[in-house]
Parts: sequence; structure tokens; C-alpha cells
Amino acid sequence: MSAKEQVRHEALSGSAESHQAQDPRWQAVVSCDAKADGQFVYAVKTTGIYCAPSCPSRQPNPQNIEFYDNAEAAEQAGFRPCKRCRQGLISLAQFHAQRVAQACRLLEQSTEMLTLNQLSAEVGISAYHFHRIFKAQTGVTPKEYQQAQRTRRVREKLADAATVTEAVHSAGYSSDGRFYETSGTVLGMTPQSFRAGGRDVRVWFAIGHSSLGEILVAESQRGICAILLGDDPEKLIAELQNSFPQAELVGSDPDFEQRIAVIVGFVEQPQIGLDLPLDIRGTAFQQRVWQALRDIPAGTTASYADIARKIGSPKSVRAVAGACAANLLAVAIPCHRVVKTDGNISGYRWGVERKRSLLAREEKA
Repeated sequence: MSAKEQVRHEALSGSAESHQAQDPRWQAVVSCDAKADGQFVYAVKTTGIYCAPSCPSRQPNPQNIEFYDNAEAAEQAGFRPCKRCRQGLISLAQFHAQRVAQACRLLEQSTEMLTLNQLSAEVGISAYHFHRIFKAQTGVTPKEYQQAQRTRRVREKLADAATVTEAVHSAGYSSDGRFYETSGTVLGMTPQSFRAGGRDVRVWFAIGHSSLGEILVAESQRGICAILLGDDPEKLIAELQNSFPQAELVGSDPDFEQRIAVIVGFVEQPQIGLDLPLDIRGTAFQQRVWQALRDIPAGTTASYADIARKIGSPKSVRAVAGACAANLLAVAIPCHRVVKTDGNISGYRWGVERKRSLLAREEKA
């Protein structure tokens, strides 16, 4: 019997059985039922504090409590809010969710880079616990979230600002140099090219055939930027155009078409590896997922939950699945090696049968 149940048993069995113990709300207090939060609060006459039903504080004696419909009524009766259960209004999980949402708003609105200590002080949680809570709920660290917001701002500013320098400083970068150090990753091209809508960015592509069907390979100045699988070449080209809408797509280049042989060979035998530079573009979270995928050895698989745990975000299983679906580099970023927790093969951007075929050939290798 738990301590709370022992208190309840003694209270009910004694001669001074409390009327409060007969109230159905008392059972919610005994069981710390978070579902009852928001429906009522209970006040402890011996301490002068009121709490939410899910409060983890020591269980009071039932004859020492009073029930109130809400916190306002308890305060009007002279009770003060419990700090442990967040003033008797919401559960700890709800409190954390609110504070993470508050932090996200601060990061979205601030043009200055906020430190972890500054951010945690603003939301009233210690830096260590806030970092852990934020990452668990969003899938990224506060720093990564802040960098993503700054990236969004600089993209927006580049479209309207008179100069690149003005856009860079308006977005929150302390200097041009610091921005240019990462501009290739942030924009996927030079700032001037981005301001021009990417019109002077070239993407070479060619289409070949493999045992998995048609295959489109595309390469930017930075490396292979797409490996697409399908049955219809026209649909593959349309998919490439949608992924790089402002770029100049260059096909029928004899030199580049030699890439097809290399990529097809890799798709047929993934275990041989691909010794070509990759142009990998995505959010901070997607980048972490894709790196984790590249760490899965050929011939083995991992679950979405495994990947979520590996990147330090165990609650982000759905976000991991979303990152897999957003992958443009088939086989090179081996999202086909991710399966359901029970080992069954789940969805794949280029078809479940292709996924099953890739796994089968890797298992035999």
C-alpha cells in the first residue's frame, strides 16, 4: 500500500472519518490524477496552500482540506498558491509546454542571440532543466532553434533589403564575416544569388535506368543534391523542378551523364559506398536525422524510435519520420534502412517495394 493510500485508509477507518474523504474529488487527489487538473483545486487548512489534483506534494489528511472550483475561489478564501504544482492551475507537463512555447516566441522575436542562461531566466526554469525540456519537446536545442529563426529572417530580409549587409544585420548577425562563414549552408548559394531568386544557380541533371526503375541524378556546384527514383522520367524532372524552382536546370550534358553510371552502380550495390560530395540542404533537425541515417551500416536497420533516441530527442519519432520523407538523396542518405519498431517495413518516398528490394540486396551482400 502506498503512503497516500495508507493515509486514506487510516482516515476512513478512524472514528473521525472526514466528510471530504467521501467526496469523489478526493480520489483524484489520492491518485494525483492529472486529468482532473483544471476541474477543481484543493486547499490545505494546516498549511494555507491550495494545489492542483496532480500535485506531487505530500498527501494531506482529508479532514484538513477544502475543495474549490478554481484557484480564484481558493485565493478569495485566503489560501495561497502552491509553487510545486504551478499555483494549482496546471500540471507540470502543461507548465513546461507553456514555458517552451514562451521561449520559442522569444527566440522568434529577438534579433540578438540569447544565451541559454538568459533564456532560462526569462522562462523561470534552471538552464540545465530548460535545455533538456526544450530539446525533448522541439527536437532541437535552443541554440539550433535560434539559428533556424535567424536563417528564416535573413532569407526574408534578403528579398527586401537594399543591400546584403543591411539584410545580414537586420536578421541578427553581428558581422558580415560571421554570416558569410555559413552562408552556403544557410542559403544553399551565395547571398547575391539568393537575392536574384537563385536564377544564376545551376543544377545539372541526367536520367538513367537501374533495377529499381528510372533514376534522376542532379548536382549543384556544391555536390550531388538529388537522387530520385521512380517509373516516369517526366515526373522525376517535375519533382526536381519543385525542389529547385529558381535554379537553372541543365540536362543533356555529356560530361555530367557519366555521373549516372557511378550513381547507378552505388544504388545497385550500396555497400561499395559513394565517394562524391553531397549538397545536403535541410533544417538543423533534418540534418541531425540524416547524419544518423548515414551512420546505419549497410545490411542493418533501425527504427524511427532508435533514430529519435540517437539524436537525443526520444519524443520526436514523428518528426524523424518527416525528415526521412523529406530526403532527396535516395540511398546516399539511407532512409530505406529505417523500419517500424516491430521490424515491419513502413512507407518510403519512392515506394515500399523499392525499400524492400534495397534492404534485401543489402542483407545478401
